[in-house]
Amino acid sequence: MQRYDRQIRLEGFGEEKQRQLGASSALVIGAGGLGVPVLQYLTAMGIGKVGIVEQDNVSITNLQRQVIYTMEDEGKPKLQAAVKRLQQLNPEVDFVQHPDFLMPGNALDVIAPYDIVIDCTDNFGTRYLVNDACVILNKPFIYGAIYKYEGQVSVFNYKGSATYRCLFPEAPQAGDMLNCSEIGVLGVLPGIVGTYQANEAVKVLCGIGVPLANQLLTIDTLYNTHHIFEVKPVPGNHSIEALLPDYEQGLCNTRSVQSLSVQQLQQWLDTGKQFRLLDVREMDEWEICHIPQASHIPMRAVMNALPQLQLSPGTPVVILCHHGMRSLMVAQQLAAAGFDAVYNVEGGIHAWAQEIDEEMMTY
Repeated sequence: MQRYDRQIRLEGFGEEKQRQLGASSALVIGAGGLGVPVLQYLTAMGIGKVGIVEQDNVSITNLQRQVIYTMEDEGKPKLQAAVKRLQQLNPEVDFVQHPDFLMPGNALDVIAPYDIVIDCTDNFGTRYLVNDACVILNKPFIYGAIYKYEGQVSVFNYKGSATYRCLFPEAPQAGDMLNCSEIGVLGVLPGIVGTYQANEAVKVLCGIGVPLANQLLTIDTLYNTHHIFEVKPVPGNHSIEALLPDYEQGLCNTRSVQSLSVQQLQQWLDTGKQFRLLDVREMDEWEICHIPQASHIPMRAVMNALPQLQLSPGTPVVILCHHGMRSLMVAQQLAAAGFDAVYNVEGGIHAWAQEIDEEMMTY
C-alpha cells in the first residue's frame, strides 16, 4: 500500500477505496492520444486489471502527444510498447492485450469481463459500437473526444443515465473520409481530456464524487473555458438487444460538411443569401449572446427537431456553436441525414464576437 500512500491519505478515499480500485477492471479502447494518459494514470493509481484494444503501430507523428512512446518504438505495435512501459510503471497491475480492432463480431466478448469501458478512439462508428455493446451488457462507458483545441467528456449508461445515442441519436452512414492528420491537434489536449476520462473512471469504480452522467463537459484550451451541458436519457435507448452488422464510419468524415468563416457568414447575411442558420448551443449560452437571424435548437434536440425545421431541399444549412466543435458534430449528422449543403462556422459565436461584432457579449 505504500505505493498509494498519497491516495490513501485523501479524506473520502483511504484504504477502502484503494482496495476497491485494486479489485476493479477497465477496458481501454485505443492506446493513442486519449488512451495513453488514461492508461498511465489508471496504472499508476493501482487499478487491478486493464484490457487494451489496439492494433496500430507507433509513428513518429504520434510522439507529439502520445508520450508513453519513444523514438525507439517507431514502427512497433503500440500495444506491446505501451504494455512494456506500463508494467515498468506498476508491475502490480494485470494487463490483458487485445491486438484486434473492436468489431460487432467480437465486441461483446471483449467487453464482458470488464467493469467499465473507456473509449479513446477517434471515430463515430466505434463509439456507437461501444455504446450499443455497453447497453446490452449494462456497462458504464466513459466518453472522450477532441477536435483541434477543444475536448468533450461524459459518462454514459451509468445507473440508467443517458447513452451516447441520447446525445447523438444516429450514426452517420459510411462514406469517404478525410485523414484525421489533416485536422491537427494541440499536443496537450488529448492529455487533458484523457486525464479527465481517467478521473471519471476512478469516480465510477470507487463510488466517489459525482460522475459526469447525464452531463457533457466541454473544454476549450485556447480560451480557458469549461462548460457542462445536460444530456437527458431518451426512452428506448436502453433497450438495445443486438449489435448492428456494421458500424463503419470515421469521426473525420467531413466530406459533405464545409467550413464557413465568420466573414463569409456575415457576407451571406448582408447579401440576403437564402440559408438556414442554426445555433446549437444551450439556452443559457443563447441568452448571453446570439445572432438575430439564427434559430436556436440545442445540439441534443436537433435530430428530433428535423421534421419541424421545414427545410427546403437544397437550402444551405449553417451550424453555429460556441467555438465550432459541437456544431461540427451536428453538421456531420445532418450531412449523414441527407442534407446536401451543410456548413460549420469555424470558431463559432466567439469568433463572430471577436472579428465581426466587437460589442457582442462573450463568455
